[in-house]
Amino acid sequence: MNQVILYCRPGFEKECAGEVQDKANKLELYGFPRTKNNTGYVVFEFHQQGDAEKFIKLQPFSSLIFARQMFAATTLLTDLPQDDRISPILEAVKDFPRCGELRIETPDTNEAKELLKFCRKFTVPLRQAMRKKEVLYAKDNGWKPVLHVCFIAPGCCYVGYSLSNNNSQFFMGIPRLKFPSDAPSRSTLKLEEAFHVFIPREEWDERLASGMWAVDLGACPGGWTYQLVKRSMFVHAIDNGQMAQSLMDTGQVKHHEVDGFKFEPPRKNVTWIVCDMIEKPARVAHLMGDWLIKAWAKEAIFNLKLPMKGRYDEVLQDIENLKHYLIQNGVKFNLQAKHLYHDREEITVHIQRLDNRSPH
Repeated sequence: MNQVILYCRPGFEKECAGEVQDKANKLELYGFPRTKNNTGYVVFEFHQQGDAEKFIKLQPFSSLIFARQMFAATTLLTDLPQDDRISPILEAVKDFPRCGELRIETPDTNEAKELLKFCRKFTVPLRQAMRKKEVLYAKDNGWKPVLHVCFIAPGCCYVGYSLSNNNSQFFMGIPRLKFPSDAPSRSTLKLEEAFHVFIPREEWDERLASGMWAVDLGACPGGWTYQLVKRSMFVHAIDNGQMAQSLMDTGQVKHHEVDGFKFEPPRKNVTWIVCDMIEKPARVAHLMGDWLIKAWAKEAIFNLKLPMKGRYDEVLQDIENLKHYLIQNGVKFNLQAKHLYHDREEITVHIQRLDNRSPH
């Protein structure tokens, strides 16, 4: 196998391709990306057979910003006969490792939505055939590789596999979240998705615990504050605009009508700082660095707005500058960044402080 397929947001194929090219070069696995605008995926072709498998093993998926999923794949299967699409796919996967799960997917585009109906119908017969051939385990097994069949057009698909400890756990790389009817804005889903993507579910009780204090910069009308309140946290909501009355009525929110760049928490008991301000990304990144260096918060989730051009370069530079700033000031941290499904022209960054230094 010498191809890796990466799903991304339609319109961001160039950024995804640039990123995977950088990562492959650093691993000394050489190849080139093939992209087409607004298709929602990138094909990266390696010069050497076997390098695709090496890439999905060696490249941490969590450190890719623009990719929603990655898997090693065979060459594109085309013109699958309508009366027997299963046989050519079985032939293509005969040398795969035995997999624990099957996902029949499409890229996330309007054109591909029609294909999803077919994918749903096709899943059961293909899964049965694969289990019979022992390509799949008899029962779903979350520890084993995931087998992906990605239809890009009728009768036309990529077939490959991802590693369960180095992929997105979500179908098509997208967490399926429902907009809560009582939330004040749709932006609430950005923060909910960030929790799903960045924080392991088994750590939620400890790291998103009731009774914690949080600060929400640029809070109005309260989409992000809503997620914190729902988890029984107390929130300092910072914004000159008005907060939703339903949030104020909970008694868990203190509204401060001040500039988010000038606010300092009255007591140093804040666990979370979250921020979705429409500001220059370099300025927001520096502000978040200040909060973590001063130990005013233990964890941060914030959005960096992307420029119209040079989006990958800008975001890379801002993140590198932020890492350098934290390291210079002796802060140990974990940093993850992702172009989430509910993001548009922005990426979401999560930083966790790894020391318990007391605030300045």
